[in-house]
Amino acid sequence: MAKKKKTIESEITENPVYHDTWRLLKKYRDVVWSLELSVQQVRKSFQIEYGSSIEDFLDSIYLAGADLSGSDIEHHAKCIERSHKMLKLMESAVELLRTKHKNGESYYWILYYTFLSPQQLRNVDEIIEKLRPLVRDISYRTYYRKRQEAIEALSSVLWGYTSKDCLDVLRMFFPESPNF
Repeated sequence: MAKKKKTIESEITENPVYHDTWRLLKKYRDVVWSLELSVQQVRKSFQIEYGSSIEDFLDSIYLAGADLSGSDIEHHAKCIERSHKMLKLMESAVELLRTKHKNGESYYWILYYTFLSPQQLRNVDEIIEKLRPLVRDISYRTYYRKRQEAIEALSSVLWGYTSKDCLDVLRMFFPESPNF
């Protein structure tokens, strides 16, 4: 079983089409945690240094017409905003997969318990146990197969079709055309 698992994971992690999605999913919990810590740290620093909330501080600065460009405050705010946008993009892609894909609900739960839930489960046994009420006839083989399918589907939502994929689809519809 361990050899088969390694083979499936290496197929996903080494395939350039899915590599970025796999890496993003593997880092998701860390990014969420980091972002929450950063926001809390900035909020506490502002409260201590300026005696007000970030929102109140920024409102007063903007009302006064002050320019924060190039400051540490602007840098921290942009870093947090960038991370927040990345997480929102990921969340909206997962939600689109869940609501629009023909297997979206089961893919969602597989991705959720494998990568997205706040607490990481200890092993595949725990993941499968959580999935049993949600995904019909889930076994180890089914889990690994559907996990790969879910990552592929999420990849297509996040990154779209690659040009090679588009060419393959066009060849299916226009096999006689040499231009494809």
